[in-house]
Amino acid sequence: MGIYVKERKTKIQKIAKFEKISIEQFKKDWSSCYPEYQSSEEDIKTIYNRIQLPKRATTGSAGCDFFSPSDLTIYPTGTQILSENPFKILKGEIKILTGICCRIESGWVLQIYPRSSLGFKYGIHLAKTVGIIDSDYYNSDNEGHIFVKLVNDSSICDIVRIKTGQAFCQGIFTPYGVTYDDNTDRKRNGGFGSTDNI
Repeated sequence: MGIYVKERKTKIQKIAKFEKISIEQFKKDWSSCYPEYQSSEEDIKTIYNRIQLPKRATTGSAGCDFFSPSDLTIYPTGTQILSENPFKILKGEIKILTGICCRIESGWVLQIYPRSSLGFKYGIHLAKTVGIIDSDYYNSDNEGHIFVKLVNDSSICDIVRIKTGQAFCQGIFTPYGVTYDDNTDRKRNGGFGSTDNI
């Protein structure tokens, strides 16, 4: 006799909304991140127009996939290759401007992980292991622009290439709590890493 398991549908809370940052902010961050490259405004605009909002692949997916706005080449640590393409980065790491910000309800945090296929097949990981996007980052002076730094320091693979429109990392929303004696009332006044200065 078989065992019957009743399927129970759990209602998933909707607590956030992804948005594109402004083209002005994207241009500003591009110039700040890649000062050594003379990219034309038309080139930057083309990349900006390719930005896709993160989304889940299936109804059962926990993570929202982030998609690459350009072809990426991640060389292994120690490689010294010069290129006119700012996405071909030296020393085994690449800083990616996603062009994405996220409005998150209080009590939730967005955690960023590499796509499991990149980690399992190629050993690619985030520089911070896990990226943490706080709800108040959305109101920061850089429009809450989410940056992702991928690192290739593995012996699993030599060169990793990611195509335009390919998912390269995923974001998962997680609720969090605070301690009973928490009385923080300070406000964020800057962008990435600004909480170190509060």
